Amino acid sequence: MAECEPNAHRFMDLTVPEYAYMFGFLQADGHLYRGTGQKGRLTVELKARDIDLLYRFKHLTPYNSSVTERTRSTNYADNYHSATWTLSSLEARTKLNELGLPYGRKSKTIAPPRSSFAERDYLRGLIDADGSVGYTGQGWPLLSLTTSSAAIGTYLCSYARETTGTERTIKRNARDGVFNISYEKEVAQTLTALLYYPGCMSLGRKQVKADAIASWRRPLDMRAAHSRRSWTAREDLTLLEAPDITAVADELGRTERSCRLRLWRLRNGRLLTPGQ
Repeated sequence: MAECEPNAHRFMDLTVPEYAYMFGFLQADGHLYRGTGQKGRLTVELKARDIDLLYRFKHLTPYNSSVTERTRSTNYADNYHSATWTLSSLEARTKLNELGLPYGRKSKTIAPPRSSFAERDYLRGLIDADGSVGYTGQGWPLLSLTTSSAAIGTYLCSYARETTGTERTIKRNARDGVFNISYEKEVAQTLTALLYYPGCMSLGRKQVKADAIASWRRPLDMRAAHSRRSWTAREDLTLLEAPDITAVADELGRTERSCRLRLWRLRNGRLLTPGQ
């Protein structure tokens, strides 16, 4: 997939997959500082191994920005090697703030954008920054997100429910007050395949894990997962022929999001269409 070209008028158009991903990542792992007058900056600091992603952010931003590296002692390592992307443009910071990236402490106040946005790319940005993709200690596929924001936690649960049929009720961890939301086994596989699709923008190391868990198969001696409502050939045909998603969603007793996702998968060859 070709990456979009930076343009000041299109910067942070969240219907563009790369910007939706970037915004989700910035909400989770970016820091917006308000200085005196027009001064201020946005920074993202990652381990040096992930520096490639910061250069992609720099490429997507039509304003002056920089990527620097440093090594310092922290509570976790004597020689912590990190990379930082810094953006100072007031125009860019204003745009990000208007979209929902707060100045200062933000972990509990962030929320999904109010305008249209590429949902799975936005979610992947959040998970790349504050989540995990891989395997549990038992060797089962895992996709999880840790967040202090009730709005973000609720949104992930809603997306998972509408795409996999899996229900989750979020509750803050008593120890540190955060939400730890996780999905395992086939549900994790389904969500990971939706979010980490071929050619998407992502952290390389998490993309590798996402690709790896696609091959997991439930052991024969493991009790089968609860099956969700399957799509029938008649429903697929009705969906393909329908002129209006809202009307067909009501007719089929399904959500608009699940209908749009099913239609996308049918039209893009991810599933056999009725009659094939």
